[in-house]
Amino acid sequence: MNRRVRPASSARRDRPARSLRARRSSSADPTARVGTGELEAAELVDTDAVPAAAPVPPLRAPARTADLKPRRPDAPGRFLRDKARRMMVGQGPPTVPLVQLRRDSGLGAAEERSVLDLVLRVGEAMIGTGAPVADATIDMLRLADGLGVKNLTVDITFTSVHATIDRDDDPVTKVRVIRTRTSDYSRLTEISRLVMDVTAGGVDIPTAHARLESILSAPHPYSRLVVTAALGLMAAGVAVLLGGGWAVSIVAALTTVVVDRVMRFLRHRGLPYLFQQTLGAGIATLVAVLLLWGQEIFGWDRALLPPSLVVASGIMVLLAGLSVVGAAEDAIAGFPLTSAARAFEVVLSTIGIIIGIGVMLAIAQRLGVTLSIGDLEARGGVASVVTMAASAMIAGAWAIASYTRMRVVALIAAVGAVASAMFTLVSYLGLSPESGPFGTTVAAFVAALTVGLIAGGLTDRLRIPSMVLAVCGITPFLPGLAIYRAMYNIVDSGHLVEGLDLLVRAVSIGLALAAGVTLGEFLARPLSAEADKWQRRIRRQARGTRI
Repeated sequence: MNRRVRPASSARRDRPARSLRARRSSSADPTARVGTGELEAAELVDTDAVPAAAPVPPLRAPARTADLKPRRPDAPGRFLRDKARRMMVGQGPPTVPLVQLRRDSGLGAAEERSVLDLVLRVGEAMIGTGAPVADATIDMLRLADGLGVKNLTVDITFTSVHATIDRDDDPVTKVRVIRTRTSDYSRLTEISRLVMDVTAGGVDIPTAHARLESILSAPHPYSRLVVTAALGLMAAGVAVLLGGGWAVSIVAALTTVVVDRVMRFLRHRGLPYLFQQTLGAGIATLVAVLLLWGQEIFGWDRALLPPSLVVASGIMVLLAGLSVVGAAEDAIAGFPLTSAARAFEVVLSTIGIIIGIGVMLAIAQRLGVTLSIGDLEARGGVASVVTMAASAMIAGAWAIASYTRMRVVALIAAVGAVASAMFTLVSYLGLSPESGPFGTTVAAFVAALTVGLIAGGLTDRLRIPSMVLAVCGITPFLPGLAIYRAMYNIVDSGHLVEGLDLLVRAVSIGLALAAGVTLGEFLARPLSAEADKWQRRIRRQARGTRI
């Protein structure tokens, strides 16, 4: 655009020329500030009636240092204001680390893949043999750390195990599916000892692989017939614990042997576990119905063969295999997904037992065979010494049925006897009356707490997983009798409210057992040894995620 110079006015024409030149020379200076002199010089240029831009104000007013007064550190109220500010504003980093720091293991990619495969196989074997998720996670992290892998992340669900090694160049992730769940405490013990040896040092990666392969391929310490005989011995101990004599103990043992062999046959034919539990409870109830029918036909003495004790003994054997303790420990340790899955499995299997009992009671009622629970006096009239001996028999028999080594069975039997003594003591003091609103829940909790304390205190000294001692020790207190009483009141007597109340009591006893064992193990850890970093990590997860 062509610009032309406007003729200056008379006022401007009278001004000295040197002032105009001075203003122009100052505007040409790149260090000069924009001011009113430049705006006046811009008026000498014709912009075709386009208005000139408004002046730009300075970004920040110049500070007047002369007017500022220095702050007095001892001014009135300043200390309180600073203290209040420190109380309100967060100081330092978060109290809980949000992201795990990455650390180099110093191993090659092939070695880390080998460690990852070993860790996954150990986790799969531990979950498959009955270990809680918290214990399996701790041992997997210990094993990886003992072999040099630092950046391991483990995630265990009810059906699979995931593990990832976080590498800068190539992260590695593997998954293994859990196909088998059983109670095999001999393999679980050997795997735990392998992890302890690797953590202590001196075991390299090939040796660890060879030891794990040897553990998984080793035969059971007992044959299947010995396991069946141990279950029969356990049922006999339950009958004695509930006040039965030698005759009912023999019948209960034979009934449990038949139930175990039938369930084994059906298991190998692919029948789901729910229906196995239903048929097992149905067989035990059928034997009780036959005993009642024989008493009416042949005039047997009911006090000699109380049928209800046979049913209760069979139910307790069926309940012994359920992972109530594992579900509670997973929930308390901060694994809600796996805990919910385990709890649902326990509930489903218990429902199968209830259905089997209910169907057989309904059939007996149709046939005119009247059942009775008047002969059930749980622990009534049983001497304390007999109760302790029966509890030791039940705990030891279940330990053998779970393939526990014989040198540990005697210790487990002693733990069961001590727990029974605590149960009897609490009941004798009147702290947990059976006629109370929660029945024997408090006594069961104290007995389980004792078992948890003993198991947690001896696990490091004897190199035995605490679960082996805990699960076997609380077996004599499972609520088999309460479940049978509840089903009798619902099906035979028609007392729905009373039956549901007994079911609630049975559930409360199971939860009390699980909570007592978990709390006892937690309290025993500081007494036995200082928790390592992996146990502290699981405890931080258990106490919540709010920071």
